Order: sequence, then structure tokens, then C-alpha cells
Amino acid sequence: MAFSRDVTIVGGCGHVGLPLGLAFADAGLAVALFDTNHTTVDQVSAGKMPFLETGAQALLERLTGGDRLVATSDPASVGEAENVVVVVGTPVDDHLSPDPRVVPQAVQHLVEHLRDGQHLILRSTVYPGVTAAVERLIASTGLDIDISFCPERIAEGKALVELRELPQIVSARSDRAYERAEALFGNLTQSTVRLEVEEAELAKLFTNTWRYIKFAAANQLYMIANDYGLDFERIRAAMGQDYPRAADLPGAGFAAGPCLLKDTMQLAAFNNNNFLLGHASMLINEGLPGYLVSRLEAEHDLSTTTVGILGMAFKEGSDDVRSSLSYKLKRLLRFKAGRVLCTDPHVADDDDLVPLQQVVADSDIIVIGAPHAEYAELALRAPEFDGTLVDVWNLLQGGVRV
Repeated sequence: MAFSRDVTIVGGCGHVGLPLGLAFADAGLAVALFDTNHTTVDQVSAGKMPFLETGAQALLERLTGGDRLVATSDPASVGEAENVVVVVGTPVDDHLSPDPRVVPQAVQHLVEHLRDGQHLILRSTVYPGVTAAVERLIASTGLDIDISFCPERIAEGKALVELRELPQIVSARSDRAYERAEALFGNLTQSTVRLEVEEAELAKLFTNTWRYIKFAAANQLYMIANDYGLDFERIRAAMGQDYPRAADLPGAGFAAGPCLLKDTMQLAAFNNNNFLLGHASMLINEGLPGYLVSRLEAEHDLSTTTVGILGMAFKEGSDDVRSSLSYKLKRLLRFKAGRVLCTDPHVADDDDLVPLQQVVADSDIIVIGAPHAEYAELALRAPEFDGTLVDVWNLLQGGVRV
């Protein structure tokens, strides 16, 4: 059956879908970016990235106006492509419980546009068993469609590089679906790893959970050292110097963003909440802002103090504030401190932000919330700055004691 496009990406203007679409189009495929967010679709159609991603703006500008890439809110675009990539993920609610119905429901909305001969690829992190649920849904329609689960593995800011350099995990129930998945992603990378579907679902969750646990270990060790008046960064540097077994211990810092906590809690729910290590990691990582406030409160009368937070994104060099712990820190400080000022050079849609110069000039205490490169050269230590600096990330290389 003839199709007018190679790929349609459902959720194609988001952090996962848009870099993937750009990479496919850059490889010569005809790509439609289907998204229900009309504002974002208009931005992409005008050649403007709706978020920061290294190298993406220049690539989008080069592809805009050509035949290989189109952004659209028309669901009919789903039926035009041989490969339909769904990047709708599984969210967790306010109680950190996953909703495994979201992805099947999203596919259900697409059914009227799907056609025999297509290849449906689930791309985002899913609750284990979601792929099987989608397979049952498609089978109930009588459509002859191959289904695969090929989880994304990129880090924000490195997507366009990692899409080409990292091996791609592919999983399916049939040889034909495996081969179609490998052929599609072979446009980006020749290195693929075959897993069974449920293995691939867990591989994605295990990957993010493992990172979250490592960050929790670092943050717990940081708190122990700090409580005894010792500099965790000096200890960590000594541990890793010419000693490979300790070289992978990360530094302390806010472990946040849209994936790590969420996926750790998905794994816990999948295992009937029998996941002490995951829950302990959540308490440690989510508790770091509160720990910092308590340390400051022990040394300062916060009620008469102005505290500045530098960086509101969840990671360095990003404009993404989803699940950022800088906002949790801000909420805690606003209850304790006389005044809280926040700034970020990348975040644009927060009316509460003020210029960096004002934060530095007016603050008695400065906390580096996100270690943006723009802050690395600031003179925030004595004698230029006579206040208190909280630099858990050791961005300024002056130690991390609080």
C-alpha cells in the first residue's frame, strides 16, 4: 500500500517527538509532526523551536519550507505515513500513581485514521503491559498493523547527537515488526539491540531508575558529610582520583525533571509498591531542598533575609521547568524568608523572574538552583560578595558546604 509520507510522529512538537522528527527529516525521510497544541505547531511551522535543544534551531530553519518536514494539527496526517510513532507517555498523578490507560486511549483516538500495512511504534516510557494493551486494542479493530516498542534514550540538550550515536532498543512480537523497526531507526543508527517487549519496557524504567538511585546515593552522602562540617566535593574528588571503582559517583544536586522520579514511581507501582530503594531515593532527592532550607535556618534569621535562587530549570542549559526542584525550594523559602528572588537566563514563561543583576545585588543568601554556565564566572564569594552562597553543584569550584 502506498503512503505519501515515511513517518508521522504523534506528539511531534514536544521534547521527544520534535528532535526525532528533525533527525528523520535530516536523514531524508518525509516527516509529519502531528500535535494537538496549535500554538506549538504554529511556532514549528514558522521555523522557531519551542524549547532549547542543541543544534535544533539551525536544523529546523534549514528544513522549514521544504517537503521533508511539516507540522500539523490535522489527525488525518496519521493515515498518510507508513510509520506512526507515538510519543505519548504514561503520566503519574498527584499521588505518584501511574495511569496506564493514557497511551491506549491516545491510540484509540487514532484508530479511525490508521490503515492496513502501517507500522505503529510506541516511543515514550510506558507502564509495563501497556504495549500489550495497545496490541489488544489494534487486534480488536481488525487492522493489519505491525506494532513495536522502541523506547527513546536521549538526554535533553543532547538529543540530535544521541539519536545517531546511541544503540536503539527495538522490541516486537514478530520478525516483520522487528525488521521494520530496525529499518526505520537504521536511518539514524546502525546499532540496534533486540529485546522482548516486556524486557524493553523494563529496560527503559530500569535505566531512569538507576540514574535516580545514583543521584540519591550522592545526595545522601553529601548530607552526611555536610552535617559533619566536611566538603563532600573534596571527598568525592579524592575517591575518584585514579580509582575507577569510585569514578562514577555523581556530584550532589537537584535530581529532577519529567522522567526520573516519575519512572521510579512507575516501577514501584508495577512491583506492588515493594521497592524500598526507589522510595528511599525519592525521599532523599525530593528532600534536598528542605534539607538546604533547614541548614540555612539554623545559621540565619530567614524572616529578615532576602534569598536569591539562580536557575529555575530542572537542569543546566535548559529552559524546561517540569518538576524542577528549584520551584520546591522557592515554595519552602517563601514560607520562611523575608523575600525570595528568582532568575533564569533560559526560562521565558515565568512572570515572577527578575534580572540576574537584581538578584545578586539584593540577596543576602544566594542558592544556585540550576548550574547554568552563565553563572560560572559570577563573583559570588568574598570579598566581592559578602553574603552566603549555597552551591551544592560546586559550579564555582569553591566547595559545597552549607
